[in-house]
Amino acid sequence: MSEFNAFSLLGSIIDRLSLKGYKEPTPIQKECIPILINGNDLLGIAQTGTGKTAAFSLPIINNFARNKIDISAKSTRSLILTPTRELASQIMQNIDDYAEGLALNTKVVYGGVGRQGQVDAIAQGLDILVATPGRLLDLIETGDIHFKALEVFVLDEADTMLDMGFFKDVQNIIAKLPKKRQTLLFSATMPKEIEILAQDILTAPTKVKITPETVTADLVNQNVYHLEKSDKMPLLLNILQTPDYEKVLIFCKTKYGADIIVNELKKASITADSLHSGKTQAVRETVLQHFKEANLRVLVATDVAARGIDVDNITLVINYNLPEDPRNYIHRIGRTARAGKSGMAISFAVENDIRQLTNIENSIGQVIPVVTEQPFHKEFSKASIQVKKLGKNQGKKKVNKTNKNIRSKSLKKSRKK
Repeated sequence: MSEFNAFSLLGSIIDRLSLKGYKEPTPIQKECIPILINGNDLLGIAQTGTGKTAAFSLPIINNFARNKIDISAKSTRSLILTPTRELASQIMQNIDDYAEGLALNTKVVYGGVGRQGQVDAIAQGLDILVATPGRLLDLIETGDIHFKALEVFVLDEADTMLDMGFFKDVQNIIAKLPKKRQTLLFSATMPKEIEILAQDILTAPTKVKITPETVTADLVNQNVYHLEKSDKMPLLLNILQTPDYEKVLIFCKTKYGADIIVNELKKASITADSLHSGKTQAVRETVLQHFKEANLRVLVATDVAARGIDVDNITLVINYNLPEDPRNYIHRIGRTARAGKSGMAISFAVENDIRQLTNIENSIGQVIPVVTEQPFHKEFSKASIQVKKLGKNQGKKKVNKTNKNIRSKSLKKSRKK
C-alpha cells in the first residue's frame, strides 16, 4: 500500500502517483500535504528537487476534485506564480499527470508564445492556473482575467523572483488578489524582502523548513580544477571522454558563450545543445525534452534559463564559469542531487576566480577539493592563495585597509600641492 494513502487523497490520485513511481512521500510532502489539505497558510523553506511541486499541487487537486464548482468566465480557483517559463511548464505537466481523469480545467501561461490560446482557455474558467509574472500582468491589464473566484495562491521560488527582478511585478499581482484566500509561499532562502512579504501575505502560517542548502552540497561529490582560461575547452573535452558521464549539464555565464561551447562539442562529435533566453520558448522546450529523453548527452545553460530544469539522472554538472552569486552554485549543483540522491559536480577556476570560489566555499561551509592530477592543472600565485586563506570577511578587511592607505596617500599628496 502506498504511504500516500495516509493523506486521504482520492484513489485516482494515488493510482497516478503509483504509475509515476512515487513509493513514499518526500520530507516536504509529509510535512506540507496534511497542512494544505486542511486549508492552512504555509511558509515553505525548500529548494527545487525536494518534491515541492507535489507537496503543494496534490492538496489543491484533491480539494478541487472533491468540491467542484461552476467556474465563472475569465476566472481561476487557484494561481501558481513561478519565475521562469521552463519551471511553469514543468509544474503544469506534473499537475496534469496527477489530475488525469478528474476533469479539472488547467492552463499554463507565459510570454514568448502567442497569447490568444491562453486568453481562450482562461475565458472558459479554470481550476488551476500556472503563470509567470510578465504574461499574467499583461492578461490582467487587458481584462482577460480576474481573481474574484480565487481560493488558493501559491508563490513558488520567491527568492528567484527577487533575484530576477520580478519582485515589483509579484507585488502588483498580489494587490489584485482577494484578501480571503489560502496562501502558500515557497523559497529556498529567506532574504529580508521575502521575510517582509511573507508577513504581509500569510495569515497564521505553518512554517516548514526542509533540506538546508548545505545538505544539498553534502550530497554532491564536488571538485574544482585550477587552469588557464585557454585550457577550459581542452579540459572539458578530456573530462567528457569518460563514458560514465552519460547526461551532463554545463553552466556558463552568457548565452553567447553557451553557443560557442555547443559548437566545439559538436565538432568533437558530442551531441549537445544550449538553453538560454536568446531562443524561442518552443525551441527551449524542444531542447529540454531532447535532454530529458537522452537524445542529447550535454546541455549547456545559463543561470536564468536553467531555473526549473527538472531532469532525472543527470550524472555530472560542470561549472564552466563560476557563478557570481554563491546561491546560484547551490542551485546549479543541485541539478545532480535530486530528491536526496547523490551527484557529482566539477568547477573550472582560473586565477581571477579565487575570490568567487572563496565566497562559494564560505556559503556552503566547506572547502572544495582541488584536483591536481589533471592534464591542465595550473599552480596559482601565492598572492591568490593568500586571498583564499583569508576568507571572505578577512579579505574584505585587507582590501578596505589597502584602499584606506591609498586614499590617505592621495590626500597627503593633494595637501602638498
